[in-house]
Formats: sequence, C-alpha cells, structure tokens
Amino acid sequence: MKQRIFRNARIVTAAEEFTGTVVLEDGLIRRVDPGDTSVPGAEDWAGDWLLPGLVELHTDNLEKHLSPRPGVLWNAHSAMLVHDAQCAAAGITTVLDSVVVGDLDEGGPRCQTQHTSIAALHQCRDEGLMRVEHLLHLRCEISAPDIMEVFNQYVDDPLLKLISVMDHTPGQRQWRDLKSYRRYSERNGRYNTEEFDAMVAQRRADQQAYSLPHRQAIVQASRARAIPLASHDDTLLSDVQLAIQEGVGISEFPTTLAAAQAARDAGMAIVMGGPNMVKGGSHSGNVSAAELAQCDLLDIFSSDYVPSSLLLATFMLGGLEQWTLPKAVRTVTRNPARAIGLQDRGDVAVGQRADLLRVRMNRAGMPMVIETWLGGKRAF
Repeated sequence: MKQRIFRNARIVTAAEEFTGTVVLEDGLIRRVDPGDTSVPGAEDWAGDWLLPGLVELHTDNLEKHLSPRPGVLWNAHSAMLVHDAQCAAAGITTVLDSVVVGDLDEGGPRCQTQHTSIAALHQCRDEGLMRVEHLLHLRCEISAPDIMEVFNQYVDDPLLKLISVMDHTPGQRQWRDLKSYRRYSERNGRYNTEEFDAMVAQRRADQQAYSLPHRQAIVQASRARAIPLASHDDTLLSDVQLAIQEGVGISEFPTTLAAAQAARDAGMAIVMGGPNMVKGGSHSGNVSAAELAQCDLLDIFSSDYVPSSLLLATFMLGGLEQWTLPKAVRTVTRNPARAIGLQDRGDVAVGQRADLLRVRMNRAGMPMVIETWLGGKRAF
C-alpha cells in the first residue's frame, strides 16, 4: 500500500502534544516524529490538530433515527446509514451501537426496533456500507419481564463487546426524583395523576419480581463469555458494592459524587456523558461531569445522545485545572478502547490502526472535524 504522510500537524498522543509528522502504510501508523519532513508528496495539515479516532461505548443516537417522531418507526437500514454518517462527521471511528433489550414501555419503539436494528447493523457491515466500525452494546433493562428471551438471542453475537445492566424503575438511581421522571415520561404524551401513580406502582412491582434474577442471569452469562460488564446510574454505595461483587469493570453515569468515588476506589472506569459536560450539568439533576472531572473521577466520555458532544467535551475538559489536552483526549480514545479490550486503536503511536482525525478550531472557538480516517482510508 502506498505511504501517506501528514506533516505540520499538531499531534496529540496519549502522553504529549507537539507539531510533527505521521506516516501511514497498510492501514497502520508506521512513524510518529516531531518536526517537519521534506519528503515529496507529504500533505501539509497547516497546524491543524491530529488526534486518534474517537471510540464511543454508549450512544443512543441510532434510536433517534429509528423513531424520529412519537409513533413513527423508520426503516432500520436507512436509520443505520444516517447514524453512521453522523458518527464519521463527529470523528467517531469505533462506535458501540447501544441497543436496549427489555422495554419498560410495553409495545414501545425500543421493543419494536431491537431486532431490526441489530439485523441492519450486520447487513450494512457485511455489505461494506459503513464509513466507520460499528460494534454492539446490549443495554439490559433488568426489570423488564421480557428481557431474557431477547438477551439470550444476542448474547453470542460476534459483534457484542459490552453488556450493561440498568434499572430505570422510578424512585431510585437516575430517577430518584419522581417529578423529573414524570417530565421525562410525558415527553410523548401526558398522564393524569391516577395513570402516573398506576404506572409507577406497576414498574416497582416488576422490579420486585424480575430485577434480581434477571441481573444474576445476565451477569453470569457475561462473565462466562468474558464480555465486559458495565453498571448503570450507580447512586448509593450499595449499588457500587453490588457491581464490585459481580466483577463489573465500568461504571456508566454514576449519579452522585459518593458513587463515583466508590467506583474509583474499586478500580472501575467511570463514564460520563459528553452532553452533561457541554451543557454544564445533568438533564435529570444528577452530578455533573465537570464536578467529577475536577475531582479526577472521570475516565471516559460517552456522546450519549449527541455524537458531536464528544469532541467539544474533550476540548472543554482539556481546559480545566489539573487536566491537559492529551489526558482529555484519552477519555474518548485510549481509555474506552482499553476498557473493552481493544488494544489496536486509541493512540497516535507506531503500530496502532490508522484511525485519525483532523481537527481545526473555528472562529467561534469550536473544535471542528475536518477529516476522519479509518484504517488509513478517509471516511469523512
């Protein structure tokens, strides 16, 4: 394969930032050198940043395309390709598409699209239609009565790289505040007080009946297959202690400072949302990503529901006291890759896959993705 050389780039590795030259060949990074080069044909990046491609462990972005309006279900293949294009434009080169199994809303869009979305993921990959690499993250709603049949159908999927256990029963974890839960629940239609109370009572009854046995079965299946496990919305110390006992390695979106500190003490990787950082807080009133970052309790950013939030959150994080841009970049590259066992990407280093971004700051002070490269080939 012909060499490709990028010169005069502001390179951000896992450890440092410098102006230099990167050489690509056969889809890999072959050289990373400070300073310039006189090799003919080298492409001048004119001082733009050169970053590793972003690695996304948890995104709900696909759901927005599968159900663009209440009551509307869209073609899954079309939704997948538009989602893929948005990931490439946001600089995401490896994305774990998060598919919820077990739907608390009986007959809701998640239960209607879980099978079609996974089928579209495989077919679009097989046909070479994707710009970036897509893998699978099963988000398991353990209080849902119907979860195990669907979970067992996909637990041996070769694309499955992460399993998370979550419980969105109102009154605990993310939804401790029932007023916030009601506002969220009514996004697609209003409840009267009697209907809302009946819905909460039913979900609490389902939690009592299903949560523990489903969680135990999912954890056992995950550990038997050596698939990384994540907990979700840890709030109390007991939530983290349960995750520790289960061998969970990732704490997704802890809702309190105490839970995040307990996760850190246990050696778990802490994931927070990019939108939380960009907006300055949680939409549901939980601990802010910036607060955890200032306490050095943040390891990984997820774009959650806005793919473009990853890059902006990274540069915001790099500007905080006790943070540097290389450390911030690790939260969206090397750290998430290593958390799920991917050793071949996430750093601008010799031997790594040539997943790279060209980033430029615009006049409004916003980092913009100019080019996205996957395995040495331009994806955007």
